[in-house]
Amino acid sequence: MGNTLKRIWRHLLTTRRSTQRAFSAATLKAIQQKIADGEVTHRAEVKMIVEGSLSLPSVLNGVTSRNRAHELFSHYRIWDTEENVGVLLYVNLADHKVEIIVDRAIGRATKSTEWQAVCKTMTKEFANGAFHDSTLAALEQMNALLTQHFPDQGRKKNELSDKPLVL
Repeated sequence: MGNTLKRIWRHLLTTRRSTQRAFSAATLKAIQQKIADGEVTHRAEVKMIVEGSLSLPSVLNGVTSRNRAHELFSHYRIWDTEENVGVLLYVNLADHKVEIIVDRAIGRATKSTEWQAVCKTMTKEFANGAFHDSTLAALEQMNALLTQHFPDQGRKKNELSDKPLVL
């Protein structure tokens, strides 16, 4: 079976229910709290979006998880923070991908290898179904990185909702 056909099947078989099993209400609440706790220590604005699968036309048109993450970064205006410190943590369950898109200021201050390490922390236990613990560990790692480069300086105004979005 070709890669495109396998990808189509993965996207067709990844349902809303399987997404809710992976990211339960309790897990989403813990993620929201971890994001809020981190934003007390740094100036960045973190948004997490979980998407079970893409539409069939998107898959057929070759839209990658990275393309989709960029689209969501723009659509939800994560780039529109006062200091250009928005961060999108995007999970596509069907593609087994985690993408991190960072705004300009963060991109200038950090290395891509640092973000790849966060993605690896998150995905290394996904195959075992450990979405809760691995996501919280990755957010902890992300918060430490952001605190190192963008420590809170008392300006704290929450510009983006800390609540994860499930599409």
